[in-house]
Amino acid sequence: MASLRLPNALFFLQLSLLFSTSFTVYGDETLATYPPAEAPHHHHHHHHSPTPPPSHPPVSPPPTSPPAPAPVKPPTYPPVKPPSYPLPRKKVAVQGVVYCKSCKYRGVDTLVGAAPLAGAVVKLQCNNTKYSLVEQTKTDKNGYFFFMPQKLTTAGSHKCKVFIISSPLATCSVPTNLHGGAVGAILMPTTKPPVPAPTKPLPFELFTVGPFAFEPHKKMPCHY
Repeated sequence: MASLRLPNALFFLQLSLLFSTSFTVYGDETLATYPPAEAPHHHHHHHHSPTPPPSHPPVSPPPTSPPAPAPVKPPTYPPVKPPSYPLPRKKVAVQGVVYCKSCKYRGVDTLVGAAPLAGAVVKLQCNNTKYSLVEQTKTDKNGYFFFMPQKLTTAGSHKCKVFIISSPLATCSVPTNLHGGAVGAILMPTTKPPVPAPTKPLPFELFTVGPFAFEPHKKMPCHY
């Protein structure tokens, strides 16, 4: 009997060790595999209004430029004529020179070889609408003459002419039409100032005519 108890005791000892080892292994695997469960969380349900989707303005197509209008031509107006004011009237003076032509050049419109003629009679005639003006004067030793009528102004100067009338020399008595001396010369404004030039403005508007000339008669013999 003693021999039988010993094997049984060993058997039970081995069996107990086997169960102990198995529990330890399985216990470690259980702890490692299954962690402790957390406490359940209480979820509070809050009612939130749904978030509206972001609104973007509709993308419009790029603006198209309207067609350029045709250029409008500005209206044309006739030029405005500035008001005209009457020019201030001034007195008129007329000057000129009379020559005696050379016999060699009679019949030719030239003053080559001519000499100033002293004492020649010259006439100024103005045919105005209100009245007629006629004045005469004689040339000086240099053949120079000068008119300054009291009643003549620049307003009526365009209606005046100057004529050569007579010569004091019988050898040089035929009036020529050089520069209109025989038929009447129109008054022309003087472009050059008198010599010597005046220091103050002249009290009149100066006009110049000529130069005029007389020449010998064709029937006279020409010895020069």
